[in-house]
Amino acid sequence: MTVSIRRARLEDADFLFELVNHEDVEPYLAAVGAKGHEEIVAEISRSDAEPDAFGVFVVESHGKRAGTMRFERGNARSRIANLGGLAVHPDFRGAKLADTAARLLQRHLFDDLGYHRVQMEIYGFNERAMRHAERAGFTREGVRRKAYWRNDEWVDAVLYGLLADELSAE
Repeated sequence: MTVSIRRARLEDADFLFELVNHEDVEPYLAAVGAKGHEEIVAEISRSDAEPDAFGVFVVESHGKRAGTMRFERGNARSRIANLGGLAVHPDFRGAKLADTAARLLQRHLFDDLGYHRVQMEIYGFNERAMRHAERAGFTREGVRRKAYWRNDEWVDAVLYGLLADELSAE
């Protein structure tokens, strides 16, 4: 399978809008994430303006837009990036496309941008995302109990991290 990632461009805004609002995707994304068209365009513009501190990426499979993911600098001094917004269109699920895309983003953040650590939180009900995180090399570090109000209930946040020297050579 040919998988690639690239920074989102303004012409990707419609695809990203449809993806993050898809009924099989939206319940699993952060409630505070950009979901409106104007918010998405603003994030794409910020990704262009602050490439070392913020990024919105499009995941492609065989040249077709298949998903998205993002990062934001969490701590400049300690070189920590917070990951989020990973979403794969349901038509592309099941082929481990997200695993390959995650490895590509990890390499970019560690090798090109000099981050030391990447980390993320996953809703405790999102079993698929937790399996993905572990396949992609992340270590489960803990749980923030009932940390977020999502889908009309308090839900846990499961914390994952990966250090630059833990990234396997592939």
